Formats: sequence, C-alpha cells, structure tokens
Amino acid sequence: MTVFGALIGQGSAVAELSRAARAAADVVAGRPVPAGAVTHAWLFTGPAGSGRSVAARALAAALQCDRAEELLAADPDAVPGCGECNSCHSVKAGAHPDVRSVVPEGLSIGVSEMRAVVAMSARRPSLGRWQVVVIEDADRLTEGAANALLKAVEEPPERTMFLLCAPSTHPDDVIVTIRSRCRVVGLRIPPADAIADVLLADGIDPETAQWAAQASQGHVGRARRLARDPQARSRRAEVLAIPAQLTSLNACFEAADHLVQAAEAEARALTADLDTSETDELKLALGAGGTGKGAAAAVRGSAGALRDLERRQKSRATRLQRDALDRALVDLAGFYRDVLLVQAGSPVKAAHPEVSPQVSVVARTLDQAGALVRLEQVLACREAIELNVKPKIAVEALTAALRLP
Repeated sequence: MTVFGALIGQGSAVAELSRAARAAADVVAGRPVPAGAVTHAWLFTGPAGSGRSVAARALAAALQCDRAEELLAADPDAVPGCGECNSCHSVKAGAHPDVRSVVPEGLSIGVSEMRAVVAMSARRPSLGRWQVVVIEDADRLTEGAANALLKAVEEPPERTMFLLCAPSTHPDDVIVTIRSRCRVVGLRIPPADAIADVLLADGIDPETAQWAAQASQGHVGRARRLARDPQARSRRAEVLAIPAQLTSLNACFEAADHLVQAAEAEARALTADLDTSETDELKLALGAGGTGKGAAAAVRGSAGALRDLERRQKSRATRLQRDALDRALVDLAGFYRDVLLVQAGSPVKAAHPEVSPQVSVVARTLDQAGALVRLEQVLACREAIELNVKPKIAVEALTAALRLP
C-alpha cells in the first residue's frame, strides 16, 4: 500500500497529491515539468479528524521516497511513496532528517521556534530529495511566527516545501498573505463505513468498529481511542448523561464542575510522567549531581532554563485540558443533533444510539427551537474556550444555558 493509502475517503485529494509527487520526482531527476506543476507551499484544510496532518506526512514521504525513480521508470503513471523503503518508513516514524514537523504542544507556535525552522529549511537536503517542513495546526501561529514563515514562503529555497495544516482558509486560521501563496487541498469528513474499515484492519471486532466509527462523528483518531480505551468510553458515557440531568441550577453547576475537573485530571494523567522526565533530563544536562565549582555554578545558573521548561509544560497542560473539554463538547453537540433528528423523524443514523432513551426524553421536553439553541450554545462554548475564555466560566455558562425547562 502506498503512503496515500492512509488517507480515508479522500479520493480527489489523493489524485492531486499523487500528481504533485510525480512532478516533484521529475524535478529531482532534471526532467521538464509543466509550469505550476510543483508548488513549494501547500495548505491542507478540513475539519478535525479529516486527516490534514496525515495528508501532509503522506506527501512528505512521497517526496522523499527512495524508489521514486524505479517506480516511474517502470510506469510513468506510478505514484512515488511506496510505503516500504527506508525513507517512507522514517518519515512515517518522524525520524527523517530532511522532514521537520512543527507540532504545537502548548497554546501557540512562537516566533523563535518558527525562525529556527525557517533557517533550517534553507539548507539543502542532507539525505533526502527535498527539505520538507510540516506545520500542524498552522492556525496556532502567532503573528510574529506567521510573518517569519511568510518570508520563507514568498521566496522558498530551492528543493524546499512547506506543508501547512489548518481547519480552513479563513483569515482567523491562516493569514491571507500566506494562504495566497499556498496550493489549497480541502479534505472532507470521512464516512463512517470507511472509518470502520480502518478499525477492522487494526484488529478491532466488527461490532465495536462500527459503533466507534459512528460515535466518532468522522474523526479517525477519536474512533481509534473509543475502540481501544475503556476510560475514553467511560468519559464519553458520563458526558452523554449530562443533558437529561440538567433539571436545576444546582445540577448545572455540578455538571460544569465535573466536566472541568475530568478534563484537568485527564491532562494531569497525560503530562505527569512526561513533565518529571523532562525536568530530570534538563537538570542532568545542566550539571545536577556533579561536583566541583563548575558544576555548582552551572546549577545556580539553571533557574532560567527550568522556569522556561515549567512555562512550556504549563502551556502544554492547558492545551491538553482544552482538547479534553473540546472532545466532551463535540459529544454534547452530537447529543443535541440526535435530539433534532428524533424531533424531525429523520431516518439518518444517530451519533449516539446507545443513549437513545435519554435523547428521547430531551426531545419530548424541548421543542425544535430549544434543541437548536442548545446546539448553538455548545458550539459557542467551543469557540469561547478556543479564544482563551477561562474553561470553568465558559462551561458553567454553557450548562446553565442547557438547563431543561
């Protein structure tokens, strides 16, 4: 299977990326290519779970494929990116020296990090065929970082490609000057049946695969998490029990506390061991445990580095907490979607069929306008948290708005 086989339900995007990979191989081989066939900046857009970063990494692997010339010599219509050579494997593992991934662990991608990446991208490839920079969540670039990237995208170094991933081409996600210099590849939400096929290939039993694919609402990563992690399924069940319980103001505040505390606990569980190991490694690198005057001086001068690490760890924990809350809000949005489907008598499959009794109770209690308003409130809460509103305040306002009449 080629590297593009990881893109689920994205036939038109795969065809476009395949053509680009062939043209890039022609450039490396010195063969003539049509004007505009090779683009040095790409922007992959689509909703969460559509495979933006998967598409970027697949193109990166195809650009570096060791067997590109062999494949094209045998068949001019072949697609570089065999998925079997050393380069394809190393790109997939994140270990290729000429493919740099910028993945924000915290709330944003800063200017200093982007300047360092841009400087590295100006070098010629060391082992591969191209220098490739993959920027996941390009919508988190600060203004300074975006301007630093813009200079490189305007005048890209030879044999360098920038692959950006963002939810949309809206100026709030990607500044217009960068967007105008990128070839845009729009990805769509993959169908549930295609996601179920992926889970089956992962060894998930058919019943669980079908359920997780439907419950994920088009997000492949979430489907895998639900299929494999009992705790993820338990957290989801707790979230879906909330709407029918919001019968008093006290119940609303209790539900908000539970959502925020559960997100904080999940973030702590994910970061505790990593934070400890990072701190220990930094202290060791700065001379902790050493002897002599030099070691003592190094330890005294390490306070600034440790503060900077703590700041980055705190930012990462905040990001993980918000991501956990966002997953809960997506499930709540799916609940009210199911309520609207029941009220309309629609034959469309429910996102959460296992809680159909609770959905029916809420559907009888609310009219269609009330259900729609509550769905909009959930989406507004997602936006508020993304805009740095304090999660506790945003979620308390949400649960109060979701209170049943």
